[in-house]
Amino acid sequence: MSPARPCRGLRAAVATGFGLSEGPAGCARSGRLLRPPSTSPVALGARLLRLPGSGALRAASPEHAGWAEALRAAVAELRAGAVVAVPTDTLYGLACSANCSAALEDVYRLKGRSEAKPLAVCLGRVADVYRYCRVKVPEELLKDLLPGPVTLVMERSEELNKDLNPFTHLVGIRIPDHAFMQDLARVFGGPLALTSANFSSQASSLNVKEFQDLWPHLSLVIDGGPIGDDQSPEYRLGSTVVDLSVPGKFGIIRSGCALESTTAILQRKYGLLLSDGPCS
Repeated sequence: MSPARPCRGLRAAVATGFGLSEGPAGCARSGRLLRPPSTSPVALGARLLRLPGSGALRAASPEHAGWAEALRAAVAELRAGAVVAVPTDTLYGLACSANCSAALEDVYRLKGRSEAKPLAVCLGRVADVYRYCRVKVPEELLKDLLPGPVTLVMERSEELNKDLNPFTHLVGIRIPDHAFMQDLARVFGGPLALTSANFSSQASSLNVKEFQDLWPHLSLVIDGGPIGDDQSPEYRLGSTVVDLSVPGKFGIIRSGCALESTTAILQRKYGLLLSDGPCS
């Protein structure tokens, strides 16, 4: 039995608390990742919902009207195969169902992103990692780094949609240290594809106004307030991306915002050797 399965009861309880059923974590649409772009007209604009408080910290009561409304709306859009803008612990991101090939295609098209660049997978809890990856590190290591501002790259399992990053046997896993994102992933009930909310080659976004040009292409924008200091380039580095696919080693794919602390944990506590580049 997968380590993720015992959590089904908890996930159902959380979903019930927000008035949501567990439902399929795929999408109502079908399609192939590399099909030609759709010629359907673009919507006039995305619906904007603001989270109560800072957004990064769960509302005093999870039944808080604003929190519940945003969660319910985001889950519904994701299950319908839409692309949704969300706050994370590092940057604003674009999320869609990793099981929906048409939604994956939409993300690449609206960002102008090269199809050779992989999308990360966002999960709600460490136990879920074992379902979608072949883990070659101790569980304690995962718990030391997740949730947090890191993306851990490991060998993917057969559970992931074959249209998600079909050019690689690896996948990057994110569990943001952000209460709304963790609730969203848990209630959605499946893997979310996640990438930064900006056009490719442009600066990453620390508030929703910075990616307003994308709004017409999105179904929903969740405003969790500003993330960090928009005057400091350090806050736009995104997560630190670490390759953990080879036992005993780690490689830095992207330095990101947590390089020093992540490297210290991997070297000093777990004795992993730093590779000159990606391990695989």
